[in-house]
Amino acid sequence: MYGPPLSKTARKMMLLGSGELGKEVIIEAQRLGIETIAVDRYAHAPAMQVAHRSYVINMLDETELRALIETEKPDLIVPEIEAIATPELVRLEQEGYRVIPTATASRLTMDREGIRRLAAETLGLPTAKYAFADSLDELRQAVAEIGTPCVIKPIMSSSGKGQSVCRTPDDVDTCWSYAMEGGRAKKSRVIVEEFIRFESEITLLTVRSVSGTTFCAPIGHVQKDGDYIESWQPHEMSESQIADARHIAKTITDALGGAGIYGVELFLGQDKVYFSEVSPRPHDTGMVTMATQDLSEFALHVRAILGFPIPTVRLLTPGASHTLKAWRESADFAVGGLEKALAVPNTQVRVFGKPETKAGRRMAVALSTADTAEEARRLAAEAADALTMEYRG
Repeated sequence: MYGPPLSKTARKMMLLGSGELGKEVIIEAQRLGIETIAVDRYAHAPAMQVAHRSYVINMLDETELRALIETEKPDLIVPEIEAIATPELVRLEQEGYRVIPTATASRLTMDREGIRRLAAETLGLPTAKYAFADSLDELRQAVAEIGTPCVIKPIMSSSGKGQSVCRTPDDVDTCWSYAMEGGRAKKSRVIVEEFIRFESEITLLTVRSVSGTTFCAPIGHVQKDGDYIESWQPHEMSESQIADARHIAKTITDALGGAGIYGVELFLGQDKVYFSEVSPRPHDTGMVTMATQDLSEFALHVRAILGFPIPTVRLLTPGASHTLKAWRESADFAVGGLEKALAVPNTQVRVFGKPETKAGRRMAVALSTADTAEEARRLAAEAADALTMEYRG
C-alpha cells in the first residue's frame, strides 16, 4: 500500500531520461497512483511535461546524479536512456536504492562490449562475429579480420548514433569519424561486427515480473542508420524461430535479472536466430503496442517494477508504427498535417512535444491497426507521410 502523490506516504518513481518513451512510462505510473519525477539533460523534455516535477542535470556527472537522488530519495530509480553515470547507480544500489531492472543491467547494456561478451562468451548465445578497436589503426586491423561489409558502432551510443556499414576497406576512416561523432561518454572504443545476411530483424519484448517471464508477440522493424523507421506486430515467424528467440531472450534477461520489460533485438537468418542487442527498458519499436496489445509495453513495465502480477499479454489486433523525423535543427517549428493523418482509418498519432528538432530526431509517430500487419504498415506509412515538419526560422 502507498498513499497519494505528494503525500508523506507516496511511492516515488524517478525517471532518468525523459523522452517519448519515458513520457508513456510516467503516464502509466500515474494511473496507478505513483508520484513521478522526470530528469533529463535539457528542459521541457516530453516526460517532464506530464511528471509531478522535473530536474535538468548532467546525468553523466556522478556528483550531480547522486546529489539529486539523495535529495529526492525515490523508491524506484528507472533509467530510460543510456547516457547515465551507471557506476554511480551501482554504488547507490549497494547503499539500498532500487534501480530498475538492476544497476548492473543498466551498466552492461549501456556498454556494447559488456553485453556482447556476456551474451557470446559467458552465455554462449549465437551472435555475429565481432572485434573491438580503440584507434583508427586498430579499426583497420579489425575490419581486415572480420571482413567487409561489416558494421561499426561506438560501444556507447543510442538510437543508432555513430553506427555505419563499412562496405570496403576504403570506408574505414569515414566510419571511424562517424562513430566518434555519435558515441557517448567520450569513449573512443568501437565494436566491429560481421554483416549478417538476415531475412528480418525483430524485437522480442520480454517481461520479468512476479509472474515469471512473459513474452509479447514478436515485433518486426525497419531501421535506417541504426534507428528505427517503422515497426509492426506480429512479425511472422516459424514455431522453431519463436522457440529459439524466446530461449535467447530468457537466457539474456535471466542473466541481467531484476523486474521490468526488456527489448531483446534479434536477427532472423535462414537457419538461425542471432542475438543482437538488449535494452533494459521499453523499446522504441515497441510503441506499436499502444495500438495492438491489451497492455502496452509501458503498462507492462510499470506493473512489473511495482511488483504486480502480469497476466498473459493479449495481442488484440495486428498493427504498425511509422515515425516522423526532423530533417534539420531548429527551436522554431511546428508539426503539421494532423488533420490528414488522423483521417487515415484506424489510426492514432502521438506528437512527442520535444522543444527542439535535430536532423533525424523522432518528433511523432503514427499508429495504425488493420486485419493484417502488412495493411497496418500501409496505413501507418500513409499517416506518417501526411505529417509535416514546418520550420519558421
